[in-house]
Amino acid sequence: MSTDSLTAGKSTRRRSSRAAKPDPQSPGNTPRRRKGLSERNRPLWMLIPGGLLMVIIIVVPLLLGVFMSGLDLDQYSLRQWVSAPFIGVQNFVEALTASPLLHAIWLSVSYSLLAMVVTIPLGIAGAVATQNAFKGRAVIRSIFLIPYVLPSFVVATVWRTMFQPGSVIDSALHSVGIDPGLWLNGPQSYWTLILVQIWASWPFVYLLALSGLQSVDHEVHEASALDGALWWNKLRYVVFPYLKGPLALAFLIGMLHHINNFTLPFVLFGVPAPSDVELLPILTYVTSFQSFRFGLSAAMAFISLILIAIPLFVYLRAVKLDDAETPGGKK
Repeated sequence: MSTDSLTAGKSTRRRSSRAAKPDPQSPGNTPRRRKGLSERNRPLWMLIPGGLLMVIIIVVPLLLGVFMSGLDLDQYSLRQWVSAPFIGVQNFVEALTASPLLHAIWLSVSYSLLAMVVTIPLGIAGAVATQNAFKGRAVIRSIFLIPYVLPSFVVATVWRTMFQPGSVIDSALHSVGIDPGLWLNGPQSYWTLILVQIWASWPFVYLLALSGLQSVDHEVHEASALDGALWWNKLRYVVFPYLKGPLALAFLIGMLHHINNFTLPFVLFGVPAPSDVELLPILTYVTSFQSFRFGLSAAMAFISLILIAIPLFVYLRAVKLDDAETPGGKK
């Protein structure tokens, strides 16, 4: 073999080896890089607009209210409210000792509890009555939802008109020999508020109870029917276990809504409201915009926030523990 042939073979092998070796600079052979923090956390970017909105609407007013609760802020120092005298926790002490705040808290909690005690059986009864199909069920369900879809100020205005002296309710009671007295003033105003609140809020319990009944398996109903279970035993041992979660949620949301309800008592009784229905939102409004004690009203609002947070925390804790005890829940 000639020297020229050997030289040509070596050069050919060198070119082929260089061609087989990947070029690290070529774009097709760039090594795959690990995802960086920005790419891995890309879903978190979508939370930024909602987070900013929550900060502006919730966090900033909350911090501002906490700051105002430590100031002696009234109509005289409102113009330069940032430089108002700082008095620490004196507003909280005055709210708990020298103002009717504790009475307002008792009224709010007691009226909310009584309203829920009545609305829960009404909601369950309405859900059981309209669960099975029958002619005209859609119409009945629509009628049941009328109090729920009406705005609160409309409900309060209608009932205020009906409870006026000499109105339709007084005329109906007088026709059967009953003297009803004053509905919108005096001790009877407390029961008037409970009555109107029950009428306005029971469809909410009805909806949640109806959703719970829809989750009951038909085979369970058939098995209880074959076993000859009575209607009460069927409700107690078959239906009610499925309603425990929806009714607990309805009770919590209903209580929080009633305690925070401002529109219904404000329109129904006006301001200043009778002392028997001076609920926590009404007292805070009167203290702020009629007495012009803005620092004191901020302290009342912060106390009401704590009052609302307690049952909410208890419920969320109970739900978390219940989820942890389920077979698929996290320990």
